[in-house]
Amino acid sequence: MTYDYIQLDRNSGVPLYRQLYLSIRTAVESGGLKENDRLPSVRRLSDDLHLSCTTVESAYQQLCVEGYIHSSPHRGYFALDARREGPARRTVPPVFHRTVSPAVRYNFGTDCVDIGHTDIKIWRRNVRSALNRENVLCSYGEHQGEIELREALSSYSFGTRGVIATPGQIVIGAGTQPLLSLLCGLMERRRSVAMEEPGFPQAEQVFSDYGISVLKLPGDSSGISMDALEKSGARLAYINPSNRICTGSSIPVSRRTELLRWAHRSGGIIIEDDYNGELRYRARPVPAMQGIAGGRGVVYLGSFSKLLLPSVRIGYMVLTPELLKKYLPRAANYNQTASKVEQLALAEYIRSGQMERHLRRLRKLYGTKSERLIKALKNAFGKKIDILLEETPLTLILTVHTKKNADGLCRLAMKNGVRVQKTEDGKIRLSFASIPIGNIEDAVQCLKSAWSTCF
Repeated sequence: MTYDYIQLDRNSGVPLYRQLYLSIRTAVESGGLKENDRLPSVRRLSDDLHLSCTTVESAYQQLCVEGYIHSSPHRGYFALDARREGPARRTVPPVFHRTVSPAVRYNFGTDCVDIGHTDIKIWRRNVRSALNRENVLCSYGEHQGEIELREALSSYSFGTRGVIATPGQIVIGAGTQPLLSLLCGLMERRRSVAMEEPGFPQAEQVFSDYGISVLKLPGDSSGISMDALEKSGARLAYINPSNRICTGSSIPVSRRTELLRWAHRSGGIIIEDDYNGELRYRARPVPAMQGIAGGRGVVYLGSFSKLLLPSVRIGYMVLTPELLKKYLPRAANYNQTASKVEQLALAEYIRSGQMERHLRRLRKLYGTKSERLIKALKNAFGKKIDILLEETPLTLILTVHTKKNADGLCRLAMKNGVRVQKTEDGKIRLSFASIPIGNIEDAVQCLKSAWSTCF
């Protein structure tokens, strides 16, 4: 019997069973073997090609699993219809070329922190302690998040932010976006969400993914316009009370009270994104709206990326009693997205008091950093730039008075070893979380040199 469709190279590094499998697969895809064509038995093909029965069986088994042939008991193996349009060909993976970026000497990016001011030694010790709990690590863990962490967060969030939450109301997740995704699944009848201009792209993407339209509303001196909110018809509002993106200021208590009245009157829900709310250092942190509302009408979101390490992706959400009733019957269907080991380590970090001590150190550090950076920028650029401090995001927003656009300014800075970022409205963002305090003046001088031809 001839087997023109089978090509074997015994000197090749490819195993014989793999060569046999590929030959038969190609014959089926090209139509050389048609549907219901019978293949030789394992023993027959083994004898004819001088292969072991194990080699032939391995090839046939893989072809059966992938649906190219099927086995009929007491009858043998038969080809299935798996023809492709056009000639069958092997797919060659594309060659990956790594992009080489210019070296960064001074990093003003928002996605990292200064390693010199992290509690990494203590964090490493807590992670090791969690890893030693072998009986705990042998399970997936709780869908809602580890009870140890939820208990610790219940006390911590009340003490630092005034959030009213029992452990049962708290849901853990790997950052704000996964938690927002879960929340959107509970919002069956709410098809639009209001937020103050210019918006928040990461949150907007999640809402868009769930078919919830984003209504960007104008703001006034106190925050999102209440008239615009009322007229929008939205029953869901995304608010960051600790830091308004457009002004860097917090929302005053009068406007927060108006927003809470709107939620109570309209049956609306406020999503309070308290990103870095406890890191305010020029004054005491703004009390959480969730606590002012007594835990009703407000979903609270908190995270730890700048308090701990950006790579530790743990956030938490406090649901309203009404949303909790919707969530609990579904909880077992949601897989936990945050590492169980990191959850247990964070629980111990909070319980031991290390979190509060670290928070006090960071408030002092970031206050000093912001002052030194603002002073260095004013000395270097004078009236060529306007500076806006966004306190809790730990950033400065620069309006650079030049004809060069933000992309061009970022490229020039990077060529000089300084990494900066642009904002959505074409300004320059400098984060002082990542740059060592001793490097601030030198970094600003490099930035001045990079932009010297722009003015």
